Amino acid sequence: MDAVGVAPCQALTSLYSVIKWPDSLSEHPLCLSASPLLLQHPPLSSEPPSLCLSPSRVLISMANLLLTLSLWLLAGSHFVRATYYRHHRYIPHFYRYREHTANTDNLLPDVSNPVPEVTQSGGSTNQEIPEVFHPAPESVHPMPEVFHHVPEVVHPAPESYLPPQVHHPAAPVPPFSSRVFYGIMFDAGSTGTRIHIYKFIQKDPVELPVLDSEMYHAIKPGLSEYKYNPEEGGNTIRQLLKIAKKTVPEEEWKRTPVVLRATAGLRLLTEEQAEGILKEVREVFEESPFYVPINSVSIMNGINEGVLAWVTVNFLTGHLYSNTRRTVGILDLGGGSTQITFLPKSKKTIETAPSSYTARFSLFNNTYELYTHSYLKNGLIAARLATLGALGADGLDWKVFTSPCLPKKYRAEVTFGGNTYKVSGIPDGYAGYKLCYYEVQRVIKGIFHQPYEVKGTNVFYAFSHYFDRANETGLISERGGTVEVRDFKKKAKEVCNKMTKYRPISPFLCMDMTYITCLLKEGFGFKDSTVLHLAKKVNNVETSWALGATFDFFRNFNIH
Repeated sequence: MDAVGVAPCQALTSLYSVIKWPDSLSEHPLCLSASPLLLQHPPLSSEPPSLCLSPSRVLISMANLLLTLSLWLLAGSHFVRATYYRHHRYIPHFYRYREHTANTDNLLPDVSNPVPEVTQSGGSTNQEIPEVFHPAPESVHPMPEVFHHVPEVVHPAPESYLPPQVHHPAAPVPPFSSRVFYGIMFDAGSTGTRIHIYKFIQKDPVELPVLDSEMYHAIKPGLSEYKYNPEEGGNTIRQLLKIAKKTVPEEEWKRTPVVLRATAGLRLLTEEQAEGILKEVREVFEESPFYVPINSVSIMNGINEGVLAWVTVNFLTGHLYSNTRRTVGILDLGGGSTQITFLPKSKKTIETAPSSYTARFSLFNNTYELYTHSYLKNGLIAARLATLGALGADGLDWKVFTSPCLPKKYRAEVTFGGNTYKVSGIPDGYAGYKLCYYEVQRVIKGIFHQPYEVKGTNVFYAFSHYFDRANETGLISERGGTVEVRDFKKKAKEVCNKMTKYRPISPFLCMDMTYITCLLKEGFGFKDSTVLHLAKKVNNVETSWALGATFDFFRNFNIH
């Protein structure tokens, strides 16, 4: 309290101390000793005088004192109130400032103690602000989003994305833990081994990543040629891994999965021979600095080969992102097998196809049911041996296999699947397109199923040996192009009737072009006017099943 508030209390205390209270006011007068509080002048003698009052006068005097005391207290309270408001009238502005100031700890004002304690000398403090100046809100509403300048506080970041678990166990170091990541896929084919090194950027965790670039390299021969010497086959993998170490940043090695999928070349070997090669590849992978998942080395079945090639081409052409579900079909002609895959437009295609000629899988929350089939031993190189009658034959050491599809004076030894064959033309016989077509037709007839829709308007991309032979004969350039089925037939006739001219390119060119013509017409049932898009690359990425297999490794399409 200040001096004004203390004075009345002191006066009351002094008054109480000087009154000599009798036992009964009616019997004795009230006597007071002189006191500086009651006398305006000092005493004239050393002994303080005394003053005796009657009871009635005492009551009157006490009433006057109480009235005086009340007036003093009223005046003091007005003084205290005026002093408090003089020092506190700008506090509301302080709170408005806090409400509009970003605070990383708490963007709302602390309402548990809305008024800070303010101490003012010379008067009593009051812990409450009058309601007229500080109306206490019943509840504190969240501040408008515009004031939330710190997203990390107002909107906590969600937990980091974890990719779906695939068929292999979790690795010590996740292969899919960064926004930019790599994948290494080996394509162990019948004619060679290829390495695809993909760099991806994951922009949306619920969709396929964006393919940034591809490093591609191939080496011959294929792993199936090392069925009697698996260690040498492992050395070819080591050579390709050196390229991977130069392409993938060293800090990403432990996160980058390395996977090998073998196709028809190893499918044509015995189980023991194939497993010997795969075991050697696994050991080479374990020596590398890359992430080696469970089941990183295996033989791919024909259905997956066709489906994953379809995924690759439709991803590269942008059809997987289209809302119209318009897609393109694929024709893949390898060395040991050939595949046809497309999304049917008509239910009749599925209904009339054998049950093993369809496959289902899920992608982008859509379920696709494809027509797909892989024909083993009907790849281009295997078809050569079948046309010659050499595929699966005995007596390879002394037998010579001849064909009118080869130049008359041609003599050579060819190797496929680890076996060596002696082949030649017919020196004293006839050669040409008609005789060649007749021999090739025996290899195809009765084996292939002709889908209902191939005679329609479906768009097909053809690659691998389709592209290679068309390019070698001048049908298309290195950049690819479109051809009609009749163009293959026309070029096959030209090559077969001028074998000497085309022999430097390949002595098998007549046989190969005739086989492709017969395969498209007699095998799959395409019309002469059907247009095919021939492409080795789309958007500078190889057209093969390798990219689709890499997506399948990360996402697991559950093909069945």
